[in-house]
Amino acid sequence: MLTRKQYDLLTFIHERIQETGVSPSFDEMKTALDLKSKSGIHRLITALEERGYIRRLPHRARALEVLRLPENLSGPSAAPQRAVGQPKLAIVASSGAAKPTSAPTQSDPVAASMVPLMGWIAAGTPIEAIETQSDHVAAPAAMLSGGEHFALEVRGDSMIEAGIHDGDMAIIRKQDGAANGEIIVALVDGEEATLKRLRKKGASIALEAANPAFETRVYGADRVAIQGRLVGLIRTY
Repeated sequence: MLTRKQYDLLTFIHERIQETGVSPSFDEMKTALDLKSKSGIHRLITALEERGYIRRLPHRARALEVLRLPENLSGPSAAPQRAVGQPKLAIVASSGAAKPTSAPTQSDPVAASMVPLMGWIAAGTPIEAIETQSDHVAAPAAMLSGGEHFALEVRGDSMIEAGIHDGDMAIIRKQDGAANGEIIVALVDGEEATLKRLRKKGASIALEAANPAFETRVYGADRVAIQGRLVGLIRTY
């Protein structure tokens, strides 16, 4: 699945190669996607490369090759819907609980509700901000205790000691505030999103990993916007 920015960049690169025979420059990509810096383009290209959509050709300038495209070029929602309610899934945490339990099936409308899947979130190095809905997933209704919710697929292992694994589906309650010690989706400098534990330190905010291999990052409060709080996880086995 792709975020809106990833999808837009892939489409732009593909169309430019089709038209001119060469991939666009980083400046052209930055302008096309209305980004403020080339660093955002670097992150998008890396994400597309990791997902197998493009590859960089060595020793050549402006050399990108499109390896594959989404099944339907009309939008990033082309990817088949992930059947989170199918067997072999378990709810591994809900509102602070870490005890595994069986997952509801999608055929049980009382037990499960659909929430929008907004792409993926880094439990590691921050990534480009989540912007666009790409799908829906089924989440236990009991996990959605009031308010608006969305889902993010976790990438990375910086929160592994908090029981959050690479590939888990994080269920997030939308809110712009959180208590000290809660796990949040934090937007840094309006461009990068990450899943970390919140630590407020005076006029600063620390985003704390749950893995000793990752350092705690400290920012001024004006640089961090809370997009939501983790209320549960769904894991595929």
